[in-house]
Amino acid sequence: MDIAIWVFLSSGLFLGWSLGANDAANVFGTAVGSKMVKFSTAAMICSVMVILGAVISGAGASHTLGALGKVSAIGGAFTVALSAATTVYLMTKSGLPVSTGQAIVGAIIGWNLFSGMATDPEVLTKILSTWVMCPILAAITAVILYKAVTRAIDWWRPGLFQLDQWTRIGLILAGAFGAYSLGANNIANVMGVFVLSAPIDAFEFAGIEFSGAMQLFFLGAVAISVGVFTYSKKVMMTVGGNLISMTPVTAWVVVMAHSIVLFIFSSQSLSNAFVNMGLPAIPLVPVSSSQAVIGAVIGIAFLKRLPIQWPVLGKILVGWVITPILSAIACFIGLFIVQNLFKQVVV
Repeated sequence: MDIAIWVFLSSGLFLGWSLGANDAANVFGTAVGSKMVKFSTAAMICSVMVILGAVISGAGASHTLGALGKVSAIGGAFTVALSAATTVYLMTKSGLPVSTGQAIVGAIIGWNLFSGMATDPEVLTKILSTWVMCPILAAITAVILYKAVTRAIDWWRPGLFQLDQWTRIGLILAGAFGAYSLGANNIANVMGVFVLSAPIDAFEFAGIEFSGAMQLFFLGAVAISVGVFTYSKKVMMTVGGNLISMTPVTAWVVVMAHSIVLFIFSSQSLSNAFVNMGLPAIPLVPVSSSQAVIGAVIGIAFLKRLPIQWPVLGKILVGWVITPILSAIACFIGLFIVQNLFKQVVV
């Protein structure tokens, strides 16, 4: 691969690192926050499963972002990814679990404004609706799971040590599932804008053909893994322990509800099954793992009438609102600089 391509892809890799530091941490945030799983164990499992999810199932959600804005010049793709990554990094540095998906959508809209391209209102509405649906669906799923799990525990009546073992194993399995779903759903945020513009040839290995998109998704997933290891612990503790006080069982419910929601919005097979049954297709849209986790946490809080740290939740909500706006502004300014100062084709 030409060195110039690596330079342009660096912004996507930076965005992947930012996602790992912020969104990817959420799949194990409650487990680490409740002291049931060590951070090092969580980071290792999360990294491996994110890569598998990105490479195996990452194509579905990328089509929706492609329909929002067809960034065909690699200079433009570089600027879009850099703007989103910088926004997420600044939010992460402040300890806020913001949405990488919101940042990349804001950056694409900034590119549309700069290039004079129309933003498809139908696609934008679909994406915005999932930002509302995601935390609500996670809250409902968490409530249903919590009631089912507590009834099962009351029926089985396991000993305290046995329940602790089951919960620890359950948190690890749920986190692995969540990391896979995150890789499948959110890799489009990291490398989706490069699919049309990056000149990467397909190659075959062991009888399996690896397309250019699959190679991009693999590189992005590795960057996510690096972000998990190097900078995710602070956000894990914000999500896992600062919003409400959680028991290990509650932590498992939150992780599982989050994982199910991400899987729903990334599974092409599930969407096709809905269509075959005469139901509306599930929108395959990159959704925020932060929104899913926090929605699940709030659902449990309301069910158990737990005290919520409203100042913490307020900061998170403010981050969600300003993230796409800041990213759009940063992208518009960045495109002007890259085009006029560095003489790169961005449109």
